[in-house]
Amino acid sequence: MARYPHLVPNVDVAIVGGTGVGPRLAKLGGKKFLLPTQYGNMRGLTLEHEGVNLLLVQRHASGHKVPPHKVNYRATAQALKNLGVKGVLSSAAVGCLRDEWPVGSFCVVTDFLDLSCRRTTMFDRTVEHRDFTHPLPLDQNILAAANELGEHVQPHSTYLCNDGPRYETPAEIRMMRTMGADLVGMTASTEAIALRELEVPYGCLAVVTNSAAGMSGQELHHGEVTDVMQTRGQTVVDILLRTAVKLAKS
Repeated sequence: MARYPHLVPNVDVAIVGGTGVGPRLAKLGGKKFLLPTQYGNMRGLTLEHEGVNLLLVQRHASGHKVPPHKVNYRATAQALKNLGVKGVLSSAAVGCLRDEWPVGSFCVVTDFLDLSCRRTTMFDRTVEHRDFTHPLPLDQNILAAANELGEHVQPHSTYLCNDGPRYETPAEIRMMRTMGADLVGMTASTEAIALRELEVPYGCLAVVTNSAAGMSGQELHHGEVTDVMQTRGQTVVDILLRTAVKLAKS
């Protein structure tokens, strides 16, 4: 950080935007920001919103160029730890394993199953262990903000993370359902692990963009994901902004 002292702002809360949300965050404006870490650089935008200093990060970079297995989760986590943020909020576009949760549903992620095999950790050189009894501690903050805005959300959901970038097979989805997964994605648990290890509070709002493979009889296409996020993405931004303001002022 010492090499770029003029670039280090005062940041209260960070928001990491996934598919369909990252570009919307970028459109809010702000000043470009880069922070180097031992894992690489983190880039984002700093913005003041309702008296709160925010850092807005596009998970997949500008133009949605970085696939989920190549996202530099450790650099983002370390940078946000260095900045001393009160918390990190994120979005995730997900497939759904629950017949009763239709496309477009909002779900607060409260637990996860990590099958990504990424072995992401901030403790490569030391023997340290973190408790994950409450892996996404900002879940109730997101739920409260959504309720204030009159948006219905599923208050509890278990997110299963695969490596990607391919979608799952029907047999894999059947296995995941028996394991207790409600949602399937490719990013959020890796983010949660890195931030929890650094003791930075994290929360994730998921948006159901499709039924998981084999559940609807339809083939999966990324266009379905982007179409749903076109209609639901702004509401996600509104909920996360409201959560960030309340968190920063708490």
